Amino acid sequence: MQIADILSPAAVKTLAQTTSKKRLFQEVSELARSIYGVDAAQTLDALQERESLGPTGVGHGVALPHARLHGLDRVVGLFLRLEKPLDFDAVDRQPVDLIFALLAPKSTGVDHLKALALVSRTLRDQDLRNKLRANDDPVALHALLAAAPGIKAA
Repeated sequence: MQIADILSPAAVKTLAQTTSKKRLFQEVSELARSIYGVDAAQTLDALQERESLGPTGVGHGVALPHARLHGLDRVVGLFLRLEKPLDFDAVDRQPVDLIFALLAPKSTGVDHLKALALVSRTLRDQDLRNKLRANDDPVALHALLAAAPGIKAA
């Protein structure tokens, strides 16, 4: 599995101003609707429900919100780079500016976990995070993410 397998070039965006986690999830939900055709309200509810179980801010300015939805046939991703970092209740208490949201079919099993592991491992790379923060062009951001090493299927 590669990042390019789950992340459409159109699903990469830079946001100038996001004032809250809820507003960010609304942006993710609208982007998911326009790119992947999923219901925005269902996506917003699922992201907020998952976040209520515990914050998805994993540290180093990175958040990995994720949810399972009806209406998808595979795991898909959305990447947002925030120009102004947002408080996300991250484990290291640092604000977040790199968000990789994963949406998976309700019935998915191991693919969801593999995608989460892939994205988590990819965004642990400090050099990659620095390059992502230095770019605001969605095409360049997608290229950087797509060039990351994948994982072998089990």
